[in-house]
Amino acid sequence: MRYSASHKEETRQRLLDSSGAIAKRDGFSSVGVDALMKAVGLTGGAFYNHFSSKGELFAAIVQRELTQSAERLGKASETFSRERLQRCLQRYLSQAHVDNVEGGCAIPALGAEIARADVAVRESTEEALLALQRVWAQLLDSDQEAWALLSQCVGALLLARMSASEETRQAIVDSSLAFLLRHLDEAAPAS
Repeated sequence: MRYSASHKEETRQRLLDSSGAIAKRDGFSSVGVDALMKAVGLTGGAFYNHFSSKGELFAAIVQRELTQSAERLGKASETFSRERLQRCLQRYLSQAHVDNVEGGCAIPALGAEIARADVAVRESTEEALLALQRVWAQLLDSDQEAWALLSQCVGALLLARMSASEETRQAIVDSSLAFLLRHLDEAAPAS
């Protein structure tokens, strides 16, 4: 039976959604094509109708996840403000985000695998990071502060997810959030 082009695209999007969640939860390299396809109700053989290799799927997942993260955390617009940045930080550095690995930021979940990926994946990652950093740098009037803020967020989330006890996880995100919000208040331009 022949499927429409829209069916193929819908299946591809379902595969990206499902594979992205699985990769962030379990690690991409540890999951086989058959398991990724089974999650969307297809056979492993159908995979090659959508991607030429598992590496191509990984590149598509990284591109999609980082684009979505950059849009949520700092899409360039006239309405991006310190208040919006503070709300982004509060959502990012929260227990809910720590617990939602599958639906959360891909950087702490897939960062080590991205670092080992081919140059094209690392370049697309860098582009997404630079887009976010530029928005934050413009708001903060500092390239260095924007990189430090981004690094603190990712590092805190990663450390919290690595910790076994809820108490430690909560302490990490709470203290990091308080530190960053205090810094933003201190760095705010005088009215």
